[in-house]
Amino acid sequence: MSPDFEKQSYWHERFKSETLFEWLESSEFFWTLIEPVLSKLPRKEHPPRILQLGSGTSDLHTYFRRNGYLDVTNVDYEPLAIERGRQMEEACFGDVRMKYMVADVTQLDNDLRENHKFDAVVDKSTVDAVSCGGNTPFLRMASGVRKYLVEGGIWVSLSYSSSRFNVEGLPFDVEILHKIPTPKLSEFDPVIYHYCYLLRPRRLGTSRVTMV
Repeated sequence: MSPDFEKQSYWHERFKSETLFEWLESSEFFWTLIEPVLSKLPRKEHPPRILQLGSGTSDLHTYFRRNGYLDVTNVDYEPLAIERGRQMEEACFGDVRMKYMVADVTQLDNDLRENHKFDAVVDKSTVDAVSCGGNTPFLRMASGVRKYLVEGGIWVSLSYSSSRFNVEGLPFDVEILHKIPTPKLSEFDPVIYHYCYLLRPRRLGTSRVTMV
């Protein structure tokens, strides 16, 4: 029986003992994929405001800070994960400067202010966990991301699925930025890929998925 990745009870039990875990790819490698995209965000009025969805026990947020991105809000609906994130930042840097929030990524309206907009949203396989509950929570998550992105904002997402965003009603245009081969256990195994997606709010009525 597969784990109930879409249920908070699963994560509560898991995070009682887990202090660090990386989904799909290391944060160090994932950073090399997202940094070129983040570096192109406008910085005229303020530094880029970034929302990380489902921060869990990853150390990705430390890469944001290490590279000068301080206006970062890390959200997870499990309080233990939020506490782990704060502790990790303080252990790495001696203080806490990023924001941490207990929030359900499928119901961002309940926790974020109406005028709280972000230049970029990032998730590291959170879409995969949410999708275990079906298309309804997935589309609620996508709708919330769309609502809280500024004009011209972006969503960068890492997933194990080549069709993760092929969902009717998705309010985004989708590009596959990187198709990442995973290590083989033997030379005869088929090649399995992870996918780094770039999503922009949909224009002109119809979403699309393209390779770049």
